[in-house]
Amino acid sequence: MRVAVSVGLAMLAGITGCESRDVRAEPPASAVVDSVLPREEALRRFRTGLRQVDSLTGGSESRDALVSALMRALAAEDTAAIAGLAVSRSEFAYLYYPTASEGLPPYDLEPGLMWFMLFERSNQGVRNLLQRYGGTRMEVLDHHCGTGHRQEGENRVYGPCVVRWRSTAGDTVAARLFSRILERDGRFKFLSYANRLD
Repeated sequence: MRVAVSVGLAMLAGITGCESRDVRAEPPASAVVDSVLPREEALRRFRTGLRQVDSLTGGSESRDALVSALMRALAAEDTAAIAGLAVSRSEFAYLYYPTASEGLPPYDLEPGLMWFMLFERSNQGVRNLLQRYGGTRMEVLDHHCGTGHRQEGENRVYGPCVVRWRSTAGDTVAARLFSRILERDGRFKFLSYANRLD
């Protein structure tokens, strides 16, 4: 049976496991963006109430393993697993945003706004994935994220990416199932599930 839980809510709540249904709530992103705040103060306020992290938790040890984990989670319609493969709000605040190009000049996106945009697009992408491929077994053939990556501080950002797989009918299918992957210290997580499956 398809789990009718929005993975965006799962990501925001920080679901820790499918079986126990334990929920560790994270504070919601602020709806008010004060563009006159210095960057450091905006980030300090965004981090209020968040657990400080110094590494990615969960995810996978390679891009291939990460993509395969997503395909298994889609086949099982496991929204908690899908959420666990993506960057959390704490990881965004402490590991990604400080060196993200969008948060630096000339863009200077405020962390609350940047997280909101990332979250909403990713959330819509997961809904698309579950509608189109939820419950479907897909044998991964390979994936491509372009010819290189973007280095941002200690982070490497790959994407957008295209996945090729074999369907149960034996057809080879290729699609952009997610947008970007974040690598840090040998761990990989999805930065965004934004896709073009509408």
